[in-house]
Amino acid sequence: MKIPTIHGYIERRILINFTAHPKDVEKILPFPFRPKIYKGKAIVGICLIRLKDIKPKGLPDFIGINSENGAHRIAVEWDEDGEVKSGVYIPRRDTSLQLNTWVGGRIFPGKHYLAKFNIDENEGNYHVSFKSSDDTEISIDAKETETFNKDSVFENLENASDFLKKVI
Repeated sequence: MKIPTIHGYIERRILINFTAHPKDVEKILPFPFRPKIYKGKAIVGICLIRLKDIKPKGLPDFIGINSENGAHRIAVEWDEDGEVKSGVYIPRRDTSLQLNTWVGGRIFPGKHYLAKFNIDENEGNYHVSFKSSDDTEISIDAKETETFNKDSVFENLENASDFLKKVI
């Protein structure tokens, strides 16, 4: 079956990262992956993304579908053809769209769990929470800022950006 080219828009993308102990992360990674380490820590997180007007390319936007999604991510590396490669492993996805749960694992990789999302966006402030069909719950409150978090494992925005560009 030939899958058509899909077209749509990323209306909002929030990437939340945090650190974890590499030994804990190793337990959940399948072969050949291992955690990509930064300053002795594994970098894990979630990408909260709103997709709008998703449909086969060439069709008008008004027939497209929209969804809120959470992709749980782990920065990984692996050996391939004598080189160390970097990327991201996504052990689960949560979505507001029933269709995504049906095609998850068939057209798009990985299992997608149906989730009820609660979104509040106002003047640079963001609240995103959801509860999935298996009772997984996430709640994040964030705000836009010009100041880099001094408690971050990354010393500055450039270091964070350099690390994340290699795994995205």
